[in-house]
Amino acid sequence: MKECVKNQKNEKFNTYLQVYKMQIIRSLTYKFDVYGNIIMQSIIMLASAFFWKALYAGNDSVQGVGVSDMMVYTVVSSMISVVLTTNVERRISNSVSKGTIAIDMMRPVDIYKVFFAENLAGVTTLIFQNLLPILLIGSIFIGVPVPASKEAFLLFVLSLFMSFCINWFIAVIFGMFSFKVIEMDALIQVKKHLIRLLSGSIIPVWFFPESIKNILSFLPFVYLYQLPLDIYIGKYDSASLTKGLIMQALWVVVLYLMFRFFKKKAEDKVMIQGG
Repeated sequence: MKECVKNQKNEKFNTYLQVYKMQIIRSLTYKFDVYGNIIMQSIIMLASAFFWKALYAGNDSVQGVGVSDMMVYTVVSSMISVVLTTNVERRISNSVSKGTIAIDMMRPVDIYKVFFAENLAGVTTLIFQNLLPILLIGSIFIGVPVPASKEAFLLFVLSLFMSFCINWFIAVIFGMFSFKVIEMDALIQVKKHLIRLLSGSIIPVWFFPESIKNILSFLPFVYLYQLPLDIYIGKYDSASLTKGLIMQALWVVVLYLMFRFFKKKAEDKVMIQGG
């Protein structure tokens, strides 16, 4: 019996691994999109760098951060945006609009794990197609984004992993609105830009009014960009770092539980109504 269960788990894992491999192959076929994304992200990165340099003119530091650290912040933020790319909202939306969601949910594999494998494959491809070119362009025209220390880099990797999990759970929960909303494209764009604004991706949260900063510290958005970026450039003390990582881990757990709840509600709705 145990051997049978083990074989079933191995078969499912192999299925998700195959999905991962196939998605990588599929992603490699759209070269024009890759070049377009690199150009757009590079333009935004360079424009941001010029903006911050102009803002820092005559100032050694702002909010305790020097211009050199701000340049590192800008390059690494652009790199993080590649890692936090998701398409799960549209995958769910397309499945619902086409009426195939019921069939997808009845398959012997978890459809959400399939979506996760696809997303992971997409990010893996983007690391080589987008992230490395952006790193090269940023290093040449802005400066090499050296982390504050080896310890800061290791903590940054840990924080970025949790950022990826938070971002994915937010995306998949948001995608489940497809069961209530007919057209999701506009909402997806609003969600995307709102997160970029509130997460510290575009404007560091340090520049926000104190009252807004306090509110944002209890929301998941600042733990997508702001916390890992703060760690990378060394803008933290032991107390703020511990608090930030604990809050980030808590949001991973909370969003996972919310995902499980909405997943159950969606499955019940599909099984009753047939998609």
